Amino acid sequence: MAKIYVLDTNVLLHDPMALHAFKEHHIVVPMTVLEELDTIKDRRDKDVSREARIAINAIDNILTDASPKKIQQGVEIPDSNINGPLGTLAVFPDQLINHDNKAPYLDGSSQQANDNRIINVALHLQANQPDNFVCLVTKDINMRLKAKGSGLENVEDYRKDQVIDDIQFMSKGYESIDGDFWARVEKVKTLREGNETIHLIDADILPKAYPQMFVCDDNGFVGYIRAMDDEHIHLQDLKEGRLMSQSLWGIEPRNLEQAMAFFLIQQDDVDMTVMTGPAGSGKTLIALAYGLQAIMEEKRYDKLIVARSTPPIAEDIGFLPGTEEEKMAPWLAAFEDNLEVLHGHDESPFGSIEYVKERANIQFKSLNFMRGRSFNNAYIIIDECQGLTQFQLKSIITRVGVNSKIVVLGNLAQIDNKYITPLTSGLTYLVEKSKYFEHAGVMHVNGIERSRLAAFAEENL
Repeated sequence: MAKIYVLDTNVLLHDPMALHAFKEHHIVVPMTVLEELDTIKDRRDKDVSREARIAINAIDNILTDASPKKIQQGVEIPDSNINGPLGTLAVFPDQLINHDNKAPYLDGSSQQANDNRIINVALHLQANQPDNFVCLVTKDINMRLKAKGSGLENVEDYRKDQVIDDIQFMSKGYESIDGDFWARVEKVKTLREGNETIHLIDADILPKAYPQMFVCDDNGFVGYIRAMDDEHIHLQDLKEGRLMSQSLWGIEPRNLEQAMAFFLIQQDDVDMTVMTGPAGSGKTLIALAYGLQAIMEEKRYDKLIVARSTPPIAEDIGFLPGTEEEKMAPWLAAFEDNLEVLHGHDESPFGSIEYVKERANIQFKSLNFMRGRSFNNAYIIIDECQGLTQFQLKSIITRVGVNSKIVVLGNLAQIDNKYITPLTSGLTYLVEKSKYFEHAGVMHVNGIERSRLAAFAEENL
């Protein structure tokens, strides 16, 4: 039985290199998909138009030397399966499909005409090739429902970028041990490195460990994995009281998760910190407080760059008069709120905030305008990243230059991109892919510290 996958446009926009993800199987791209990609490539939305152009180039690289007949039958995809038969790519002329008795037919003149034409391709192939497995792959939930309701037996979401099966398994940056952690340790070697105590324990004790992960137990022990190899874990002994007494730009942690985030973000050898957690957990405040301290007191960086992902920013910041910072101001009000928290008790709060913004060289940027640049000697905060794809996040992180640190923030409960779920979010992908990198750290800040009402809303509404 051959496996035939009909791709929707949003799959190629989500992952422009999706053509190489189906191994030895047959991929069908309807003509309507090519038409949609052609329309999208000229949009002002730089992210989506760029991905459309990449997808078009990927298709062209495979089909460029093939004859029209071969293109309709299927052209081999290079490197789609190195150890076996290669997969094939075909373009289906769906404009030639007519209503017949073999397959159900969706009207192509409705508001959802393009979706209907793509579904008709899958229905047509299913009816005319009953011995083969025909599957429509789309990120659009409603399109999957329509396809199933029309009689298509196999409809799937694009899952190549799903690094975990359930969001509850996403790494938190720490592991909580019931009872006493040391009760499970049979052999330990303790060393002193300067003022720090390091325990060498067997790697088998923490089989899911990764660098920069914290370990805590019910007796108040907190450990931080400094290094690890196949045999040993180098566990730095941290006292809970020491963690809770930390201070960044005048604020102190209110719970252990915040305290661990305080410690992690200050590590010199951690170039990227990814903080997840619900609204009101203090992610943005911690990131901003360390940035101000690192720039104004410790002189580690020259500037603080703040960017935030919102649907309007992803499309365009507009052509009305004003600087980039002035146009971004409504979407970055959260940072103004946090600056007020940090300086609200000053004798002249407004003067303090303006002074800090100037001295710390705080720059508000649109994510679109970060592409193609390199940021050296900079502390970078990217907020609200839950709605970005892995492709978009990668393009932002690759902008980080020499002597720079980036902090990526997001709340997976507030995704506003209709094609992204917590499992397929670029933030989830980044957490799982970067946790083994020795210069990256992950922390899930779970405690709601905004107000008792905010805590109630987050948990019950």
